[in-house]
Amino acid sequence: MSLNIIIPCYNESMRLPVNKYLDFLKLNKKVKIIFVDDGSTDNTKNLLRKLSNKLPQQIKILSYEKNKGKGNAVRDGFLYAVNQNMTGNLAYLDADLSTSLEECKLLSKKINDKIKFVFGSRIPKSSNVIKRKFHRFIIGRCIATIISSIIGVSIYDTQCGCKIIDQNLVKLSFEKTFLSRWLFDVEIFLRLLNFYGKNKFLEISREVPLKSWIDTEDSRVKFIHAPRIILDLFILKKKYK
Repeated sequence: MSLNIIIPCYNESMRLPVNKYLDFLKLNKKVKIIFVDDGSTDNTKNLLRKLSNKLPQQIKILSYEKNKGKGNAVRDGFLYAVNQNMTGNLAYLDADLSTSLEECKLLSKKINDKIKFVFGSRIPKSSNVIKRKFHRFIIGRCIATIISSIIGVSIYDTQCGCKIIDQNLVKLSFEKTFLSRWLFDVEIFLRLLNFYGKNKFLEISREVPLKSWIDTEDSRVKFIHAPRIILDLFILKKKYK
């Protein structure tokens, strides 16, 4: 099974789990990782270069001088993979690996002739380990409720940083630049829903509870961003409805 994982990076030199990437790739020769350095101002560029030198056939790097935002960094990674004719499914994860590479690979196996879009979900269950700060959990649930209302589909977790997409859906999902800096995930859902309609979208997509997700200390989305996120939600509602 071939899999290409896009990792957006912005000032990740202090929290990038280098050994986890190397260990995983050495055991999974058909997996490639595309790191997109989104205008980092720390030592991220040098760190990624050293990583790539160790496994040049499996690690690719895109690098920008100026920050473009996470959504458009992810978008460029997907379009690069398609333009380079990389075979297999495409996914994206957060650089700190809150969702592990191993779990991303497991979820990617759910892509088949019928299922084209699989996304992880931080649903707490007795059989999994989901560690989130309480205030982030509360804010996340409030925003998730608004998102479900806007997109018209009940989804527990649109914002989890683990999504796998069939090659055939890449252009539809990523061809146009994203309107929102924080909510590009929501735009992906809206684009697919607008194209396929609700019933067909539900047929080709699956929300899968993660076995493990660990919140990191250095979250890039802060409480002060909440007003902007709410505003972006209504901008997206106006654009896509």
